[in-house]
Amino acid sequence: MSTRENLLTVMKKFIENDYLTAARIMEEVEESQAVDVLKTLPPKLSVKVISSLQPNFLASLLTKLPADLFDEIISNLDPQKISDIILGLPEELRKDFLEKIPEKNKRQIQDILTFPEDSAGRLMTKDYVTFHLHMKVKDAISKIRTAPRKRVSAYIYIVDDDHRLVGVLNMYNLIQAPRDSKLESIMKREIYKVDCFDERQKIVDELKQYRYSNAPVVDSQDHMLGIIRAERLIGQGQEDLAEDIQKMVGVSAEERTFSSIWFSMRKRLPWLHVNLATAFAAAGVVAIFEDIIHQITALAIFLPVVAGQGGNSGAQTLAVVMRGLVMREIPKGRFKKLILKEGIVGCINGVIIGILTGLIAWLWRGNPFLGIIVGMGMIVNLIAAGLSGAAIPIVMKKLGADPAQSSSIILTTVTDVVGFFAFLSFAVFFKRFLI
Repeated sequence: MSTRENLLTVMKKFIENDYLTAARIMEEVEESQAVDVLKTLPPKLSVKVISSLQPNFLASLLTKLPADLFDEIISNLDPQKISDIILGLPEELRKDFLEKIPEKNKRQIQDILTFPEDSAGRLMTKDYVTFHLHMKVKDAISKIRTAPRKRVSAYIYIVDDDHRLVGVLNMYNLIQAPRDSKLESIMKREIYKVDCFDERQKIVDELKQYRYSNAPVVDSQDHMLGIIRAERLIGQGQEDLAEDIQKMVGVSAEERTFSSIWFSMRKRLPWLHVNLATAFAAAGVVAIFEDIIHQITALAIFLPVVAGQGGNSGAQTLAVVMRGLVMREIPKGRFKKLILKEGIVGCINGVIIGILTGLIAWLWRGNPFLGIIVGMGMIVNLIAAGLSGAAIPIVMKKLGADPAQSSSIILTTVTDVVGFFAFLSFAVFFKRFLI
């Protein structure tokens, strides 16, 4: 049996029982092999597995399929999934991908993409079923039985002749109602609904408060546009967090695991050059004190200790402040108070860590003044780490820049430069006690 036939057998087995595992297997093989597998599978099975693929890999895979199979798979994919694929692509590839999408799907996808990023309109799905308020219970149940499983939720949304949302009903109450009753007689008219322009975090907070698993999305006239599912919000939140982590260390949010080598290099190299420049800035500070380091070589031992602790302390502050900005926990009028608070925390931590480090330096090298210098350098650097860890993302936000974008690179530069300069300056001042 050939490698292709073996792969096909394995894939079919997993797709029928565990399509998530099948997706992971497909991502690890060559694209040509993955294409061969999709060609031989029924479209419904293909849709199941490719829905779980990473957007970049999936987009590349779809463009290599024959036109008829591409159209068939796209027609069965959730428009929200297709919009995710498009958003996961580099800007220069999005137009080409959109042009290949059948016209009947393109308009729906473009409607989703017109909503602001992180809004309910961008996050909602159009896979849902609505019921007219004059429909009888028995007809509604019949409609549910014939509807695709993914379109049926725990709640039944009821609309009027103009497709305005007028009521909601849970599945249990529908089943228990008299079969000839009209939905308007048993529906609940007080509805929790989400405006299509509401931001994700607001919706998350409200769903937690009301303990709902999904919610209807409406426009300003209460026309039903879609539904938003709690698992979709969780997944999007994880993606946003992953993107912020990437941006903090100078990696583009657009880059994915299977991005091309050229794309990865093009996105990473500029920030590596920035990092190199900042590293030379720190090296320049050390060079200023080259003579004192030459005379007292023990100073070189403690340079990474002071700088490393500053970097770690600053990263802690940065993580807390970044979370506060993302979760909107920081009112605009309290930015200064937050920076001051983190500076005080840095000072207290600096005193405690500085005393401990100073004692270790004294016992290790036998000179109490070396311990004093190390301790004082540590205090100054941790104060700077606290202040800069809070200030950098806040300043970037005020300037209209993404607060996550390479914050850690800037922070590391500050803690290295301040740490080296403070420690070595104290060494110059206490030079006569060290030699």
